Order: sequence, then structure tokens, then C-alpha cells
Amino acid sequence: MKMIIHRAPAPGRLFLFRRMTVTSLKLILIALILSVAVSCSDDDDDPKPVVLLDASLVLTRTAADLQTYISLSDIDVDPGVLQFDVDIYKVTYKTTYRDSEIIASGLVLLPKTTEGLGMVSFQHGTIAAYADAPTAQPINSTQLILYAALSSSGFIAVVPDYIGFGESKDLFHPYYIEEATADAVIDNLKAARELAREKGIRFNEKLFLAGYSQGGYATMAAHKAFEASPVAGFDLIASFPASGGYDVKAMQEYFFSLESYHEPFYIGYVAMSYKTHYDWDNSSLADFFNEPYATSIPSLFNGVNTASAINNQLTDDIGTLIQSDFLANIDTDVQYQYVVDAFIENSLLDWTPTIPMFVYHGDADITVPYQNSISTYNHFISEGASTSVVTFTTLEGADHGSGIIPYVENFFNKLLVMK
Repeated sequence: MKMIIHRAPAPGRLFLFRRMTVTSLKLILIALILSVAVSCSDDDDDPKPVVLLDASLVLTRTAADLQTYISLSDIDVDPGVLQFDVDIYKVTYKTTYRDSEIIASGLVLLPKTTEGLGMVSFQHGTIAAYADAPTAQPINSTQLILYAALSSSGFIAVVPDYIGFGESKDLFHPYYIEEATADAVIDNLKAARELAREKGIRFNEKLFLAGYSQGGYATMAAHKAFEASPVAGFDLIASFPASGGYDVKAMQEYFFSLESYHEPFYIGYVAMSYKTHYDWDNSSLADFFNEPYATSIPSLFNGVNTASAINNQLTDDIGTLIQSDFLANIDTDVQYQYVVDAFIENSLLDWTPTIPMFVYHGDADITVPYQNSISTYNHFISEGASTSVVTFTTLEGADHGSGIIPYVENFFNKLLVMK
């Protein structure tokens, strides 16, 4: 029988063995780290979409067609700046609403060029009908042509539907709700960046935000969100909010100060939005409105009726529309404190802009009052914002409707200089 003798390593050999083992482990770890780093680097070169779900080509507009349209329009913009043919895409993308992931939609317009491009997101004004959403527009609509003209001048253009329209129309639109509005805009921008990368369009990270009326509010909400939590890969250069009701509480006070208001649809819209978003009891509408309006308002906002159709079913008389106790005691009766708190929470006053913001408003606007923008601007300055960072442009003699064209002309020409 053969005896096998196991000898222990000599002390020097044992030390060498341990040293080699530790060294080998270190080399293995380094190799793994390098492998992961290389893998991540490869992914960065060709990343998979994270937010973008789908993109479908709607149509292509040629630069020549867009130049012809602008030259025949009332818009004072040099047609010669429209240089590129534009592909218009409808996109669906992931966003978050009330702590749940949902699918939203919007437009992304890509100019056909190899140049590095900035991105501009244009937030549309108030709509009530699903058919008025950007992605629901017919291919010959004025809106699509104007969005394409914006892109043709050398920008990736983005136009969100907002939550409650397009792909997310099963949800009630969170009208003048800050966080939900900003999230939908920012995630549409991320989807646009992913689509641009897929199509070989070079995004130079410069970002601009613009919008009118509710779009002005959405623009300022998104600007605020970018300053609070910068998004990697986006460099916000400037925003151009126009004619929005940035101070929601002040908007309520304005409505309640009037004997009559020509667009009661806005008041009903805010009430329905806040009731739905915050899960207020169904009886809250009866606390806010007189009959028959308390009962009829929910059915009016059905996605079929336009704003004018809803206005026709309401009354211009504030005392007839709104409950007298609510009208008189909203700021003093504790039973209404939750409403006041919600208005204050969604007012865009609790920040100080440090990135350029060009604010616009028509001085004849009584739909969304001129004073709301003036007081918002003055608040920013009083809180330390520089007058070289936050500027205010009065659209002389313009009401809510007539202010759109001079706004577009002014912001577009500023945009071209900054790109």
C-alpha cells in the first residue's frame, strides 16, 4: 500500500501563493470592471430607447413649400431662414402621472440635415376636444405647417399633446397642474432625443422652451423643473412663456372679482381638473357651482365638446355660475382651505429663475389677465432674479387672441439668434 504524503507549502511558498491569489483576484476584478466599462461605452454609442415607445412618420414637408406658406401668411418672418425639409413624426412615450407609468404622445419634427441642431419644445394653448390635440391634426392643418416651419429653420421641434389627449385621452387632462404638466413635456423631449439618435440627427444639447396661454404656463413649469433637477444631455438655454396664468391663486381671485367673465369654460376646466387630480369628493362641484352647472359640468368635458361648445352651455354671470358662499368665503372659511392650498401649490412662484426667461403678455388681455404676468415677473425680480435673466415684453394693444402672432414673430427671431 502506497502512502501519499501531503506536504504543507514552505512558509515562503505559502506567502507567494497567497500573494499570487490576491493579485489574481485583483486582476480578475480589474478585468471585470474594464469589461463593464467597455460594455457601457458600447451602449452609450448605440443606446436603446428608454422613454420612446413608437414613432410613425406622418408626412414630410419640403423647405420650398414652407417658404411659400410663410411668405403668404401674416407672420413677419424671413422665409429664407427655412432651409431644411422636415419629417413629422407622431411619437408615443413613457411618462409618469400620479405615481404610475402611463403612455403619452406628441409630435417630433426632424429637419433633414447633418448639422448639429438645438431642440425647441412648443407647448400649445388650452384645448378641450380630443380632435384638437397636436397628434390629431389633419396633415394640412395650419398648426402642423407652423411647427414644420419652426423645425425647418434648424431645430428638432417637439410638441406634446399633454396628458389627457392623444394616447392618454382615457385620463382627464390635469389642467394647470404643475408637476404633471412639466413631466409630460420633459419626457416628450427625452423621446425626441432618442428618435433623433435613431434617425441619425445630431442633437447639440441646446434646449429652448416656448408656448402661449396654457402653453405659457406649461413652458414656465418645465423651465422650473429643469432648474430644480437638470436633465443630463439637455442644456436649457432660454424659455419664452407667453400669456399664461402662472399664479393660479391670483387667477381665481381675478375670476371672483368680476361680475361676468366671457370664457366660463376656463373656470369649469380648472374645477374638473383639480377635482380629478386630487380625488376630491363628487360633492365638491356642488360646493363650487350653482345648479344646473354643478351637475352638467362633468358631462360637458367629454373630449368631444370644444371650448366654445362648453361656453355655450354655461353662463357668463359669475354670481349665477358660482356658489355665493364659495365666492365670498373661499379665503376665510377653513372648509375651502384645501382648494386654496391646491391653487397655491400649482402657482409658479416658489422659485427664482437663473436661466434666461423671456416673458410676454398682451396689455389688452382680459381672458388671462395681463396683470398676472406683470405680478409674476415683479415677484421674480423682488426675490432676486436678475432683470438681465428674466425680461418682460408687453405685446402692445394685444388681447388673448391677437397676441399670438406678434409673440411668435418676436420669440422666433430671438430663437434664431440664440441657436
